[in-house]
Amino acid sequence: MHALAHEAPLTRSVEDYLKVIYHLSSQGGFAATSDIAAMLDLAPPSVSGMVKRLSEAGLIEHVPYRGVQLTAQGRRAALRMIRRHRVLETYLTQQLGYDWDGVHAEAERMEHAVSDDLIERMAGALGDPRYDPHGEPIPTAALEIEEVELVRLSEAAVGQALELREVATQDPARLRFLAEQGLTPGARLVVTDRQPFNGPTTVQLRGSSAARVVGQELARLLLCRPGGGDGDARA
Repeated sequence: MHALAHEAPLTRSVEDYLKVIYHLSSQGGFAATSDIAAMLDLAPPSVSGMVKRLSEAGLIEHVPYRGVQLTAQGRRAALRMIRRHRVLETYLTQQLGYDWDGVHAEAERMEHAVSDDLIERMAGALGDPRYDPHGEPIPTAALEIEEVELVRLSEAAVGQALELREVATQDPARLRFLAEQGLTPGARLVVTDRQPFNGPTTVQLRGSSAARVVGQELARLLLCRPGGGDGDARA
């Protein structure tokens, strides 16, 4: 039986809110309504109304002057949608030949319509992958998710060896640029230089003699594991 099969179905709008709150609160503990509005491109008053409804439904907890966070029920619902999205992205790239810069929008359109059974069949056909094309962990069927400490490339020390684990952007132009530079999940690299005053970071990829220069804004979106050794297999 699927993890949420016994729970009442949620509307698309509610599912989108829960995903956004999960992402925002996972970074700082609470999600501000202004940040929720910005991510969903909605007016703050409409977000405040939905926050009240989600709180009354037991999906979030609203703490005055701090923001909102998911309840256990809300977290499970959010992870269910994240699993759907990331399995879809992985299936589209591995089975249907989509590029990693084009799968996010497709998965966004599909994730609310497909059944849990189809998602599990897709995951099984893929060998139950642990990561999506952008390196983000896929929640398990039991709605558990891997949580590891990663360092932003913009904060790594000069001389530090790293493995690129996640790319925290869905912008197609940025993803295409990163792919052209070989900066995709699993890449091993060493930080060779960083210019002062928020200047660019220069890295050397393993197996390549050419340096890659990454601007500060983009370097903040590249999440790495220190060491750059073999680690666990990306699947």
